[in-house]
Parts: sequence; structure tokens; C-alpha cells
Amino acid sequence: MSTLPEHERVLIFDFGAQYAQLIARRVREQNVFCQLVRHDLDADRVKALRPVGIILSGGPASVYEPNAPTCDPRIFDLGVPVLGICYGMQLACQQLGSKVQSAKSREFGRTELRVVEADGLLADVPPETVVWMSHGDQVANIDQDFVPLAATATCPVAAVRHRSRPVFGLQFHPEVSHTPYGSRMLRNFLYEICGCTGQWRLQSFVDQTVAELRQRIGAHRVICGLSGGVDSSVCAALLVKAIGPQVACIFVNNGLLRKGETEAVKNTFQGHFKADLHVVDARERFLSALANVSDPQEKRRIIGHVFIDVFKDEARHIANAKFLAQGTLYPDVIESGVAADGPAATIKTHHNVGGLPKELGFELIEPLKDLFKDEVRRLGLELGLPQNLVWRHPFPGPGLAVRCLGPVSEPRLEVLREADAIVLEELKQSGWYRQTAQAFAVLLPIHSVGVMGDGRTYENVAAIRAVQTDDFMTADWAHLPYELLAKISTRIINEVKGVNRVVYDISSKPPATIEWE
Repeated sequence: MSTLPEHERVLIFDFGAQYAQLIARRVREQNVFCQLVRHDLDADRVKALRPVGIILSGGPASVYEPNAPTCDPRIFDLGVPVLGICYGMQLACQQLGSKVQSAKSREFGRTELRVVEADGLLADVPPETVVWMSHGDQVANIDQDFVPLAATATCPVAAVRHRSRPVFGLQFHPEVSHTPYGSRMLRNFLYEICGCTGQWRLQSFVDQTVAELRQRIGAHRVICGLSGGVDSSVCAALLVKAIGPQVACIFVNNGLLRKGETEAVKNTFQGHFKADLHVVDARERFLSALANVSDPQEKRRIIGHVFIDVFKDEARHIANAKFLAQGTLYPDVIESGVAADGPAATIKTHHNVGGLPKELGFELIEPLKDLFKDEVRRLGLELGLPQNLVWRHPFPGPGLAVRCLGPVSEPRLEVLREADAIVLEELKQSGWYRQTAQAFAVLLPIHSVGVMGDGRTYENVAAIRAVQTDDFMTADWAHLPYELLAKISTRIINEVKGVNRVVYDISSKPPATIEWE
């Protein structure tokens, strides 16, 4: 099911840039819908998607290397405006006849830019401005088909346009905040060159999605899997708005939940939503299936299968159920590597995406699959969900199974559950909960020597993870105050039997992921 107006789609070809997700965010901030796709997407497929514009992202490679990522050169013949950024500009220029080589002077960081042609792509940009450069190669020459638009002291071709084709290039990164007029340049490309009209708004998304859901579902019923998290809650709210009592919400107590989770879900969804809520106690079923399993991908696969089995069993009590709804988000689709036109690398098997059996028994509905996390939160507020629910930290579908590293067992889960509750409680009391995007405890599959009282201990190690991010595609570790970390550590060691050491995770995403598994 498509949830976007076809004539407002921009495709971003991903060449492995660290800023590829940021380009997407900046485009959507201009009220234009966009999607990240494979860099080698076939031109025929591109044409079928009917984009109004194409953006070629940056990337770490050199375009003249033997195995450098490339794109189908036929995309330049489609008549669709193309904007190449950094590597994307070099690739576009190379494929259209220019030469790219290693530069005598590399440029990294803030650089003074001198605008040569102050209209079109660079309209309303000052004659001299600052941009963010990050390149060791540059376009060495441009033939008569290209026109230079801007230059720096060491890069004579810092921006270009093709004379006869709607192809443009920026050697610098307009998507980062260090390029003050970057948003203006992107807006110029989207509105003045691509002809976008800015129809990508959440209220428009709500209206269109509700209409599409009603048309697709008809008189049938929908089973909505609820975890109590933001994604499934917003998914449920959309469905309730669209089809009301035709939605049957199923909450599965899989034994992998946080402390007090079941009670909180009952209070929220039976109280706030007045929903048809089915609570299923499947703790023994999940833990039996996970016994002695340590591999994280296998955990996710097993949990995905058991979830569907549970849904099927419960569905027998729900007449006329044809659809299964899930709160899958766009980052889930990208990281799972299963999007038909998305980047190919599989980072992890997401429980909502790659972990499901092929034969669901239901038709799958994913009304949030084109949205980023921050957009889902805004959508939740748009739908009238309470603040405390909308700003709740994410909780993975596989639950504590992917935070309990190594074998999953009830005793180990209980240790993790208590430690995690202390982390969240202290963050809320200190005011840091809203300052972090996600925080939790992880139980490591190792033991460490300690001393408690006068005795030697050999017990579990707990790790604390807290990150700050806008879209969950990239994240930095949260710089929590030492006093807060000390209090959390002291409480866990004193109150959680079985833990004698607490460590803090200071890894960013990338290269690490937010979850440990």
C-alpha cells in the first residue's frame, strides 16, 4: 500500500554516505517526500516510480576506482532533475563526460565558497558563504556541456549545472548544519528545479492513510500487535481513527517485557483508547522456544515465528480477521535490507520485517513504514495521544531477549528487568529521560570478580546504554553526568542480586547500533 502522493516523490541514491539519512531528513523538512534507494537501481524501475527528482548521495569511494559504486547511466536520460552531492556530483560529471581525479589539496571542514552564478540552484545564496567540504577528489575539468556555479580557493568546480540536461552538482554537503545556506540550496532544487509543491505534511499523511486503510480493509477486521511502545501505539491510533471497532489489539506477554509493562499497557489501551484489547499470556511458550539460544539473529527469527503463531491462535477468537497491522518504521525497513529499492546491506533482522514467516495467514498492513521515528512521534501528537506515551523510549519487539546477551532464561531476565527499571527511574527523576532518545540496561554474557562485604563474588556485568538522536538512523552516546551514572551503578549493585559490576557504553551509531543485538 502506498501512503504518498506519487507526484511528490524524490529518490535518494545511497552510495554509502554517512550523511545519506540526513539528506532524507532535510528533504522531508521541506515538506517533500523522499526515499533512500539502492545506488544501482535500474532506470526502468526509477521511471516506474515516477520521481520528480533524484539526489545522488556522497560516499567514501573514488569514482575512478575499479569497483566503485555507480548508477545506471540511463537515469540521466529520463528528463528527471538530478542533484549530485560530493561523490554524487563527481559520478554525474564523470558519466556525462568530465574527468575526476585526486585533488592536489584536499578539503575537509568549513570552507569559504564563492558563488559564480547566483540563480537556479544557488539563488538567494550570498556571493560568499561557508560550506562543509569532505573530499579528496574533485572534478578536474568540465567540458563545454557543464557550467561552473561556484568555487573555493582550491576547488575551481565546487558546484555545476549541465547546459542541456537538468543535472546539477555540489561538491560540498548542503545537508549538514555547517553549511548555513544548505537548506536554501536544497529548497531551490526541490521547488524551483523539480517543481515540488510541498505536499508532504503529517495531516495530509493522516488523511490519505486513513482513506487508503478504509478502502483496503473494507468490512474486515484487523489484528494490531501492541507492544506498548510508540510505534505500535501510533499504528493502533491510526487504525482506530480509520476503522474504529474493526481493530482488535493483541498484546502478548512474552516474558521478555520490562518491569510493570503488562499493567501499563492495560491501563493505557483499555483506558485511553477504549480498545478491543486481547492480553495473551505466552511467557512459557516464548521462553521454551528460546531455551539455550544465544545467536541474536536466531532469537529474532524465533520470536517472529512464535509471535505469528500466537496471533494466529488468538485470531481464532476474532471473527472476520483478514489483516495483521504492525508499527514498522522506515529505519526498520532500511536496516533489514528487505526494501525492494532500498540499500542492500542487512544490519539486523527486524522482528517486524525480516523475522516473519513468509506465510503469515494474514495480509500485512504497515501504515508507518515510510516514516522516521521523529515523524512518528509528531504523528502521535497529531492523533491526540498523550505526551507520556508519545515520548516514551523505544522498546524492541524482541524485548529483553536482545538485551540479555547469550542464553535467555527467566533468572537472567529478572536480573536485567530490575536493573533496567533502576536506569529508567533515575533518568526520569533526574530530568534526563526526555534528554535521551533511548536508554536501557544490557546483561552481558560474562561474569566478573568483585568484593562484597568481606567476600569474593563472581557475578554478572550490566551495561548501561543511553543515546541521543533525532531519527534513530544515527546516534551519539549521551553524556550523562558522572553523579547520575554513579547513582545508577550504586543502586544496581546494591539492589539487584547477581550484579557486581556496571559499565557505560560510549559507542556511537555508526559504527555500533543502538541495541547490542
